[in-house]
Amino acid sequence: MAPQHIRLEEEDGLVILYIDRQEALNALNIEVLSELREALLEVEKREDLRILILTGAGDRAFVAGADIREMLPLTPLQTRRFASLGHEVTRILERMEKPVIAAINGFALGGGCELALACDIRIASEGAKIGLPEVGLGIFPGFGGTQRLTRLVGRGWASELIFTADPVDAEMAERIGLVNRVVPREKLLDMARALGRRIIERGPLALSLAKTAIQQSQETGLSSGLAYEMEAFSLIFSTDDEKEGLRAFIEKRKPIFRGE
Repeated sequence: MAPQHIRLEEEDGLVILYIDRQEALNALNIEVLSELREALLEVEKREDLRILILTGAGDRAFVAGADIREMLPLTPLQTRRFASLGHEVTRILERMEKPVIAAINGFALGGGCELALACDIRIASEGAKIGLPEVGLGIFPGFGGTQRLTRLVGRGWASELIFTADPVDAEMAERIGLVNRVVPREKLLDMARALGRRIIERGPLALSLAKTAIQQSQETGLSSGLAYEMEAFSLIFSTDDEKEGLRAFIEKRKPIFRGE
Protein backbone atom coordinates (compact mmCIF):
# COMPACT_ATOMS: atom_id res chain seq x y z
CA MET A 1 0.00 0.00 0.00
CA ALA A 2 1.35 3.41 -0.98
CA PRO A 3 2.22 5.73 1.92
CA GLN A 4 -0.38 8.38 2.68
CA HIS A 5 1.81 10.87 4.53
CA ILE A 6 5.30 10.45 3.05
CA ARG A 7 6.41 11.78 -0.31
CA LEU A 8 9.79 11.26 -1.98
CA GLU A 9 11.38 13.31 -4.75
CA GLU A 10 14.63 12.07 -6.31
CA GLU A 11 17.10 14.43 -7.96
CA ASP A 12 20.36 12.93 -9.31
CA GLY A 13 21.55 11.06 -6.25
CA LEU A 14 19.71 13.29 -3.83
CA VAL A 15 16.32 12.49 -2.34
CA ILE A 16 13.93 14.87 -0.58
CA LEU A 17 11.57 13.21 1.89
CA TYR A 18 8.47 15.25 2.71
CA ILE A 19 6.38 14.48 5.78
CA ASP A 20 2.97 15.37 4.39
CA ARG A 21 0.13 15.64 6.85
CA GLN A 22 -0.56 19.30 6.40
CA GLU A 23 -4.03 19.31 7.94
CA ALA A 24 -2.33 18.49 11.27
CA LEU A 25 0.84 20.55 10.70
CA ASN A 26 2.61 17.28 9.82
CA ALA A 27 2.14 15.95 13.36
CA LEU A 28 3.47 12.49 14.09
CA ASN A 29 1.12 9.64 14.84
CA ILE A 30 1.71 5.90 14.61
CA GLU A 31 0.77 5.82 10.93
CA VAL A 32 3.15 8.65 10.01
CA LEU A 33 6.00 7.19 12.05
CA SER A 34 5.47 3.74 10.53
CA GLU A 35 5.47 5.16 6.99
CA LEU A 36 8.53 7.23 7.79
CA ARG A 37 10.38 4.20 9.12
CA GLU A 38 9.67 2.19 5.96
CA ALA A 39 10.65 5.08 3.69
CA LEU A 40 13.93 5.62 5.53
CA LEU A 41 14.81 1.93 5.36
CA GLU A 42 14.14 1.95 1.62
CA VAL A 43 16.29 5.05 1.10
CA GLU A 44 19.09 3.49 3.12
CA LYS A 45 19.12 0.42 0.82
CA ARG A 46 19.41 2.52 -2.35
CA GLU A 47 23.08 2.88 -3.24
CA ASP A 48 22.22 5.39 -5.98
CA LEU A 49 20.82 7.82 -3.39
CA ARG A 50 23.68 9.61 -1.67
CA ILE A 51 22.03 12.42 0.32
CA LEU A 52 18.71 12.64 2.16
CA ILE A 53 16.93 15.94 2.81
CA LEU A 54 14.12 15.69 5.37
CA THR A 55 11.47 18.41 5.42
CA GLY A 56 7.80 19.07 5.99
CA ALA A 57 5.20 19.59 3.30
CA GLY A 58 3.54 22.98 3.06
CA ASP A 59 4.80 26.31 4.35
CA ARG A 60 3.83 26.17 8.02
CA ALA A 61 5.54 23.25 9.68
CA PHE A 62 8.46 20.87 9.51
CA VAL A 63 6.71 18.71 12.10
CA ALA A 64 4.63 20.42 14.80
CA GLY A 65 5.08 17.53 17.24
CA ALA A 66 3.40 14.27 18.12
CA ASP A 67 -0.34 13.94 17.67
CA ILE A 68 -1.75 14.89 21.09
CA ARG A 69 -5.22 13.53 20.35
CA GLU A 70 -3.74 10.11 19.61
CA MET A 71 -1.52 10.23 22.69
CA LEU A 72 -4.22 11.24 25.17
CA PRO A 73 -5.85 7.79 25.71
CA LEU A 74 -2.62 5.77 25.67
CA THR A 75 -1.83 3.41 28.52
CA PRO A 76 1.75 3.22 29.83
CA LEU A 77 2.36 0.09 27.73
CA GLN A 78 0.93 1.73 24.60
CA THR A 79 2.98 4.83 25.33
CA ARG A 80 6.12 2.73 25.50
CA ARG A 81 5.36 1.21 22.11
CA PHE A 82 4.75 4.67 20.65
CA ALA A 83 8.01 5.97 22.14
CA SER A 84 9.84 2.88 20.90
CA LEU A 85 8.67 3.59 17.35
CA GLY A 86 9.85 7.18 17.65
CA HIS A 87 13.23 6.01 18.91
CA GLU A 88 13.50 3.51 16.08
CA VAL A 89 12.88 6.20 13.47
CA THR A 90 15.37 8.63 15.00
CA ARG A 91 18.01 5.91 15.30
CA ILE A 92 17.57 4.99 11.64
CA LEU A 93 18.11 8.65 10.74
CA GLU A 94 21.10 8.94 13.04
CA ARG A 95 22.81 5.73 11.92
CA MET A 96 22.05 6.01 8.21
CA GLU A 97 25.30 5.86 6.24
CA LYS A 98 24.12 8.70 4.00
CA PRO A 99 24.38 12.26 5.29
CA VAL A 100 20.96 13.63 6.30
CA ILE A 101 20.02 17.31 6.12
CA ALA A 102 16.97 18.63 7.97
CA ALA A 103 15.35 21.55 6.13
CA ILE A 104 13.26 23.10 8.90
CA ASN A 105 10.54 25.06 7.12
CA GLY A 106 8.38 26.18 10.04
CA PHE A 107 7.38 24.70 13.39
CA ALA A 108 9.74 21.95 14.61
CA LEU A 109 8.30 21.18 18.01
CA GLY A 110 8.42 18.13 20.24
CA GLY A 111 8.84 15.07 18.04
CA GLY A 112 9.62 17.35 15.10
CA CYS A 113 12.54 18.88 16.96
CA GLU A 114 13.66 15.38 17.92
CA LEU A 115 13.60 14.26 14.29
CA ALA A 116 15.75 17.25 13.36
CA LEU A 117 18.17 16.50 16.20
CA ALA A 118 18.75 13.03 14.73
CA CYS A 119 19.85 14.53 11.39
CA ASP A 120 23.47 15.42 10.65
CA ILE A 121 22.91 19.02 9.54
CA ARG A 122 20.01 21.38 10.27
CA ILE A 123 19.07 24.37 8.13
CA ALA A 124 16.15 26.54 9.23
CA SER A 125 14.06 29.08 7.39
CA GLU A 126 13.54 32.56 8.78
CA GLY A 127 10.49 32.48 11.02
CA ALA A 128 10.92 28.84 12.03
CA LYS A 129 10.20 27.97 15.65
CA ILE A 130 12.07 25.11 17.31
CA GLY A 131 11.60 23.63 20.74
CA LEU A 132 10.48 20.91 23.12
CA PRO A 133 7.19 22.01 24.70
CA GLU A 134 6.37 18.69 26.41
CA VAL A 135 6.89 19.78 30.03
CA GLY A 136 4.17 22.39 29.52
CA LEU A 137 1.81 19.49 28.78
CA GLY A 138 2.78 17.55 31.87
CA ILE A 139 5.04 15.12 30.01
CA PHE A 140 8.63 15.38 28.76
CA PRO A 141 10.53 14.61 25.53
CA GLY A 142 10.30 10.92 24.67
CA PHE A 143 11.92 10.51 21.23
CA GLY A 144 15.50 11.22 22.34
CA GLY A 145 15.27 14.96 22.96
CA THR A 146 16.75 14.93 26.45
CA GLN A 147 19.83 13.11 25.16
CA ARG A 148 20.50 14.58 21.72
CA LEU A 149 19.73 18.20 22.58
CA THR A 150 22.07 18.07 25.57
CA ARG A 151 24.87 16.64 23.43
CA LEU A 152 24.28 19.26 20.74
CA VAL A 153 23.91 22.52 22.68
CA GLY A 154 25.14 21.62 26.17
CA ARG A 155 23.37 20.99 29.45
CA GLY A 156 22.56 24.63 30.21
CA TRP A 157 20.69 25.45 27.01
CA ALA A 158 19.07 22.02 26.87
CA SER A 159 17.81 22.44 30.42
CA GLU A 160 16.41 25.90 29.71
CA LEU A 161 14.63 24.81 26.52
CA ILE A 162 13.18 21.66 28.09
CA PHE A 163 12.30 23.13 31.49
CA THR A 164 10.62 26.30 30.18
CA ALA A 165 8.96 24.50 27.23
CA ASP A 166 9.49 27.72 25.27
CA PRO A 167 10.48 27.46 21.59
CA VAL A 168 13.26 29.57 20.14
CA ASP A 169 13.23 31.35 16.81
CA ALA A 170 15.58 30.33 14.02
CA GLU A 171 18.11 33.06 14.76
CA MET A 172 18.40 32.05 18.42
CA ALA A 173 18.63 28.40 17.39
CA GLU A 174 21.59 29.28 15.17
CA ARG A 175 23.22 31.27 17.97
CA ILE A 176 23.20 28.32 20.39
CA GLY A 177 24.23 25.76 17.77
CA LEU A 178 20.84 24.08 17.42
CA VAL A 179 20.84 24.79 13.67
CA ASN A 180 23.76 25.32 11.32
CA ARG A 181 22.34 28.27 9.42
CA VAL A 182 19.22 30.32 8.75
CA VAL A 183 18.05 31.26 5.27
CA PRO A 184 15.01 33.01 3.76
CA ARG A 185 12.03 30.66 3.53
CA GLU A 186 11.96 30.72 -0.26
CA LYS A 187 15.62 29.68 -0.43
CA LEU A 188 15.50 26.87 2.13
CA LEU A 189 15.29 23.87 -0.18
CA ASP A 190 17.66 25.44 -2.70
CA MET A 191 20.24 25.83 0.07
CA ALA A 192 19.69 22.26 1.25
CA ARG A 193 20.02 20.98 -2.33
CA ALA A 194 23.20 23.00 -2.92
CA LEU A 195 24.75 21.69 0.27
CA GLY A 196 23.68 18.14 -0.58
CA ARG A 197 25.18 18.35 -4.08
CA ARG A 198 28.43 19.67 -2.68
CA ILE A 199 28.60 16.68 -0.31
CA ILE A 200 27.75 14.27 -3.16
CA GLU A 201 31.00 15.31 -4.87
CA ARG A 202 33.04 13.93 -1.97
CA GLY A 203 34.18 10.34 -1.54
CA PRO A 204 31.17 8.19 -0.55
CA LEU A 205 33.14 5.64 1.46
CA ALA A 206 35.01 8.38 3.29
CA LEU A 207 31.72 10.14 4.05
CA SER A 208 30.19 6.96 5.44
CA LEU A 209 33.14 6.25 7.72
CA ALA A 210 33.38 9.89 8.78
CA LYS A 211 29.69 9.92 9.74
CA THR A 212 30.15 6.75 11.77
CA ALA A 213 33.19 8.23 13.51
CA ILE A 214 31.24 11.38 14.39
CA GLN A 215 28.46 9.19 15.78
CA GLN A 216 31.02 7.35 17.89
CA SER A 217 31.99 10.67 19.45
CA GLN A 218 28.43 11.02 20.73
CA GLU A 219 28.15 7.51 22.14
CA THR A 220 31.56 6.61 23.56
CA GLY A 221 34.37 8.16 25.55
CA LEU A 222 37.26 10.02 23.92
CA SER A 223 39.67 7.08 24.00
CA SER A 224 37.18 4.73 22.32
CA GLY A 225 36.27 7.36 19.75
CA LEU A 226 39.90 8.03 18.88
CA ALA A 227 40.57 4.30 18.56
CA TYR A 228 37.62 3.95 16.17
CA GLU A 229 38.81 6.93 14.12
CA MET A 230 42.29 5.46 13.76
CA GLU A 231 40.97 2.10 12.58
CA ALA A 232 38.50 3.70 10.15
CA PHE A 233 41.19 6.05 8.83
CA SER A 234 43.46 3.07 8.19
CA LEU A 235 40.64 1.16 6.50
CA ILE A 236 39.98 3.90 3.96
CA PHE A 237 43.50 3.36 2.59
CA SER A 238 42.37 -0.02 1.26
CA THR A 239 39.95 1.64 -1.19
CA ASP A 240 40.26 2.76 -4.78
CA ASP A 241 38.59 6.04 -3.84
CA GLU A 242 41.48 6.91 -1.54
CA LYS A 243 44.03 6.34 -4.33
CA GLU A 244 41.93 8.32 -6.80
CA GLY A 245 41.43 11.22 -4.39
CA LEU A 246 45.10 11.60 -3.48
CA ARG A 247 46.24 11.12 -7.08
CA ALA A 248 43.74 13.72 -8.32
CA PHE A 249 45.05 16.22 -5.77
CA ILE A 250 48.61 15.73 -6.95
CA GLU A 251 47.53 15.96 -10.60
CA LYS A 252 45.43 19.08 -9.87
CA ARG A 253 42.17 17.66 -11.23
CA LYS A 254 38.75 16.80 -9.90
CA PRO A 255 38.58 13.24 -8.50
CA ILE A 256 36.15 10.66 -9.88
CA PHE A 257 34.93 8.61 -6.96
CA ARG A 258 33.26 5.25 -7.59
CA GLY A 259 32.55 4.10 -4.06
CA GLU A 260 35.06 1.28 -4.33
